[in-house]
Amino acid sequence: MFTQRRRNTAVALAGFLTALTALAAAPAEAGADRGAVHPSLRPHLAAYYDFEHPVRGNPARERDQGFSRTDIDLVGGGAAMRTRDGAHRGSRTSLQVRQVNPEAAGNDDWKAGVYGASGVPSLRAFNAAKGITVMGWFKATGPNPGRNSNTASPDDYYNAVGLAGVLSGDSDGHAVRGLLEIIEVNGELRLVALGRRIDGASSQTFAASGDWRTLLPDGEWVFLAATFDFDTGAMALYRNGQRLDGFYTVPGDPWDLSGPGPHRASPTDPRGIKIGGSFPQNTGERNPCDCRMDSLMFLNRAVDGDRIRAQYHLSDSGRR
Repeated sequence: MFTQRRRNTAVALAGFLTALTALAAAPAEAGADRGAVHPSLRPHLAAYYDFEHPVRGNPARERDQGFSRTDIDLVGGGAAMRTRDGAHRGSRTSLQVRQVNPEAAGNDDWKAGVYGASGVPSLRAFNAAKGITVMGWFKATGPNPGRNSNTASPDDYYNAVGLAGVLSGDSDGHAVRGLLEIIEVNGELRLVALGRRIDGASSQTFAASGDWRTLLPDGEWVFLAATFDFDTGAMALYRNGQRLDGFYTVPGDPWDLSGPGPHRASPTDPRGIKIGGSFPQNTGERNPCDCRMDSLMFLNRAVDGDRIRAQYHLSDSGRR
């Protein structure tokens, strides 16, 4: 009898240890793959998309790994937009976005995001925010910028290439609170951070001095970041953890910072997030990007260069 009890105890203990091991190995429901995010960023990581977590039962939606739990739509191509090309060893897939038919106006471009006409409540972390940071991995995969599908002229191209950003509180799907993109500045395309502190008011643009084709070369994964400090008006761009030289393009005080502070963004919930082009609600096309994106992060603070470098080195240490 004593021997049988010992056997029963041993079996129960083995089962307990097996369950414990499985539990430890399972990703936390509140934020899978947390090891891919530097600990200093987690308190401000409102939204995070690695494109490896489709919403259960709907692979055309991606589950947010940030604290806001703002799932996004994969618009145009659905699950086919998930591509077996991770930017780093911790990643298996990325998101492919692209222009589908440049010859005709339509709503078939591949892009991603979420939109709410009265604001997206889960994005309240960006309501009256002190700042914003947008960052992630990007790879150009085709001709950019794309043909302007909204005009009949075969020689008309868009003047911008949309990467990723947070919409303003009164956006029609295009206007932003903070955006990383390539846009024409004084007749020349440049990598920029474009921010708007007050809904409906002017935006400010910080443009990188270097050639955008060198900063985002075809076929190469690059880690980009843009920061927006709504209190001081400071903006910055980073590439592979290094701060880029650049310049502000709008003179004066477009963010209306002359009065007493502290200054914050408008006290409105953003109307969404746009990735790879405008109008995530799929009512129009503008500024498509023929590129892949991975590990996109949207933070409700303008984080400093040390933390951006830390995140880059964390993921770059395992790059393919």
